[in-house]
Amino acid sequence: MSSPKRAMDLVKAAEAAIETLTVEAAEKLLADPAVVFVDVRDVRELAREGKMPGAYHAPRGMLEFWIDPTSPYHKSVFDPAKTFVFFCAAGWRSALAAQTAKEMGLDDARHIAGGFTAWRDAGAPVDGPSDS
Repeated sequence: MSSPKRAMDLVKAAEAAIETLTVEAAEKLLADPAVVFVDVRDVRELAREGKMPGAYHAPRGMLEFWIDPTSPYHKSVFDPAKTFVFFCAAGWRSALAAQTAKEMGLDDARHIAGGFTAWRDAGAPVDGPSDS
């Protein structure tokens, strides 16, 4: 019997299947209308840490249902013709989210290394508590 996978095993496997962007590379995509930044953090994290300007909030727990066009919860923002850049706090949930999105037909799904924390620490734009 093989040993069970750990969370970081899943994250590493996801990162092998998707493109990981640096903060600098992601920031260059901000103005591109064909790119949708997707924040998969919990609402409490957004309230506490702030938000990336223009990012679409899709809680990680609803992502599959929002992506699936046959789901009653589908959100039209998840247009397969777009490029998606997922992020969370540290880049772990977003790696899993990008891999899932890619498996569900969003072929150009990426994520940001280090997540929102790396984004904020690099001095990239943030709306919210970090502004005050």
